[in-house]
Amino acid sequence: MLIKVINPNTTRAMTETIGECARSVAGPGVSIDAVSPATGPVSIESHFDDAMSVPGVLEEVAAGELAGVDAYVIACFGDPGLLAAREVAVGPVIGIAEAAMRTAAYLGRGFSVVTTLERTVGHTWDLASHYGLRAQCRGVHATGIPVVELETDPDAYAKVLAASLAALDEDGSDAIVLGCAGMADLCARLGADLGVPVVDGVAAATLTAQSLVTMGLATGKRGEFAYPPEKAVRV
Repeated sequence: MLIKVINPNTTRAMTETIGECARSVAGPGVSIDAVSPATGPVSIESHFDDAMSVPGVLEEVAAGELAGVDAYVIACFGDPGLLAAREVAVGPVIGIAEAAMRTAAYLGRGFSVVTTLERTVGHTWDLASHYGLRAQCRGVHATGIPVVELETDPDAYAKVLAASLAALDEDGSDAIVLGCAGMADLCARLGADLGVPVVDGVAAATLTAQSLVTMGLATGKRGEFAYPPEKAVRV
């Protein structure tokens, strides 16, 4: 089985971290191809960044179809291009925000999301509503850390830990969802320090994709997610 994990931004160091996380949970016989698009923003922290990343994501999915990829993970918590990618791909396409929130909903009455910048909070609430999980999402908490500084800020872990502790205290949640793929390598340490389940979307999405392929399941192609009609596109 081949799962292509697409980091929608162009920061290669983050792609390597994401790939390591995905490989750490992949089962026997599962290969992980972790990639960044050739073009796009270095980080995704706004609606503009989100929109600018989508062409690169779709290019990677199209290339994956030619290479025989079985499933895809979109490794950005905004799930950019998720629905369009489901139109293009034969196999399942999983966004890390949806996978993380659905996984956390299995683990208790409610979860809190700990994310990067304050400006992403509203979109995270929108995603929880879109996925039917608004009632289970008890809070969204920003750390104030820009995405690209998650790997360079020496205080990054302390800030994520502090925001997680505040979330648990304020929200009464049973679990923490990490609201950025760049936090993937913090998951195990946070879980140990917090004493509650901490869900990383990269791991959750990778295992969800793996499970769907194992069951022989993929996105239905009868209606909305049928292949897009061929037409001229000006560039």
